[in-house]
Amino acid sequence: MKTRYTVALSMLAGVALGATAIQGLHAQAKKVYLISQSEVLDRAAADAWNTTVRAAINKAGGSLVTSDKITAVLGTAPQRIGITEFQSIEKAHAWLDSAERKALAPQRDKAIKFSQLFLVEGH
Repeated sequence: MKTRYTVALSMLAGVALGATAIQGLHAQAKKVYLISQSEVLDRAAADAWNTTVRAAINKAGGSLVTSDKITAVLGTAPQRIGITEFQSIEKAHAWLDSAERKALAPQRDKAIKFSQLFLVEGH
């Protein structure tokens, strides 16, 4: 009978230890957000650009949100904000350095003008 309790307690301890280790690994996984501030140069070109770049970013493992409906809480609101979520800093840099992104530059430059572009790591 004692052996059964020992085995059962050992199994429970193993499950608890495994769950703690997995939770620790998930806590270490930081998402990365590419934040862009821009102004629209040509509305029709910007709409086309959003469609094209969204597909390219999705293919690169990112997820893009853009908005030009921004309310300032403190300071002056920019005309347009883009937020792209990546699973790692490496994936974000891979997108920024990609040939596909560089090939889209002429279309982007007709549509929007970036004033700020930065990466933010978070949970």
